[in-house]
Amino acid sequence: MSDSPPSPAVTPLRAPSVSLLEGAALFLDFDGTLAPIADTPCGVEVDEELIGTLLRLRDALDGRLAIVSGRSVATLRDFGFTDFLIAGTHGLEFAAPGADVDAPARLPAIDAVEHAFNAFVADKPGLLVERKTISVGLHFRGAPQWGDEARALAMALANDHDLAVQPGKMLFELRPGGADKGSAVRRLMAQAPMAGGVPVFIGDDVTDEEGFAAAAEQGGAGILVGAPRSTFAAFGLEQVAAVRHYLAEGAARLG
Repeated sequence: MSDSPPSPAVTPLRAPSVSLLEGAALFLDFDGTLAPIADTPCGVEVDEELIGTLLRLRDALDGRLAIVSGRSVATLRDFGFTDFLIAGTHGLEFAAPGADVDAPARLPAIDAVEHAFNAFVADKPGLLVERKTISVGLHFRGAPQWGDEARALAMALANDHDLAVQPGKMLFELRPGGADKGSAVRRLMAQAPMAGGVPVFIGDDVTDEEGFAAAAEQGGAGILVGAPRSTFAAFGLEQVAAVRHYLAEGAARLG
């Protein structure tokens, strides 16, 4: 697993002004940021209005807009993000629009973990195993009473197979280490089209904290979506609807 950033500070979060987007290199989480978190991973819907807003904002920023998600590139493209720069699986996968995915091969250890997860959920209704391109997740949103056991299993399997544990909202994901959303920001900021912009990262989950920290390191800022918490973000938006309104305002002004 990649090194964790220092503990975030508890600071009051300001509402971001649209001017923050001027000259930005914009990094957007997906689940819980651009779309509400659904009961199941496949239950998320992406509408044409959102895609249109992001396309206008991308063009206004001279291409400096990227989706940075725990989802795989393939899944994000299936949701409709085919025309966007994407960093998937927490910074392990990268793809430009129309280009092949740059990603490590799926490890045999991931298949072994997937088998163990499936055995674990077989007699526990409400649990769900999510197969990803190079990782696998164990969701317990539908059966939170199994959260402690799911965590123990994930930690044990990660230790046995030398994998990283990626906690999320009612989720434990196992994947190769060596990357996170912060490393994704740093990599993308070092190359076109993101280079030259001021990084702004919008996300909701603890997995986005590395992205907030990386943006701040490079003179930018993070925007936390949801309830206040200890965070590296400097700004806050209450919910997905507020994010979409903010991005639509940005697209209108910058366009």
